[in-house]
Amino acid sequence: MSLPDTLTISPSVLYFGTPVALVGTADSHANANISPVSSLWALGETIVLGLGTTGCTLANLREREECTINLPSADLWPKVEAIARTTGSSPVPPEKTAMGYVHHPDKFALGGFTPVPSETVRAPRVAGCPLQLECRLSALHGDESRGFVLVDLTVKRVYAHRDIVVGGTHHIDTSRWHPLFFIFREYFGDARPLGRNFRAGR
Repeated sequence: MSLPDTLTISPSVLYFGTPVALVGTADSHANANISPVSSLWALGETIVLGLGTTGCTLANLREREECTINLPSADLWPKVEAIARTTGSSPVPPEKTAMGYVHHPDKFALGGFTPVPSETVRAPRVAGCPLQLECRLSALHGDESRGFVLVDLTVKRVYAHRDIVVGGTHHIDTSRWHPLFFIFREYFGDARPLGRNFRAGR
């Protein structure tokens, strides 16, 4: 059997693809902020995400040690992109200025998102996102000289739009949930089912 023709490459970025999330935070004056992130994974009640060290989101997390993780559906990608080049930090950090970021004080309004109060944290949720998680900061990891840290969060509460929940259960109906993915800096959606793992349940 012949082997596939394989190349050694040096891609400009290694974003294999994860769901996009909008991280909701608030500062000590209750000023709300949302920030799109695309480096995160979940296991049990733990979520780990990667955050740049110069952004408003990390500053708010350090100050209040809580946030929300809101997972948009694929059809919301234009709204996510509308706030992608903005930061809640003012003045804009030089590193972000160099990448073309601009300050915007109300990213909810800019993206057309509706904030809703959380029940266990002081950060807002994003009403239009089918999955919304309230989280508390457990730990920060990594060398900040790299320009990012890993944020270890504990999920305290999960909300889901009724139309993606299997009736009478606490399970997500994966045939009706269409998350937004970010793969090599491009948006993707409409993942199609291929089969079920032996541990899948209803």
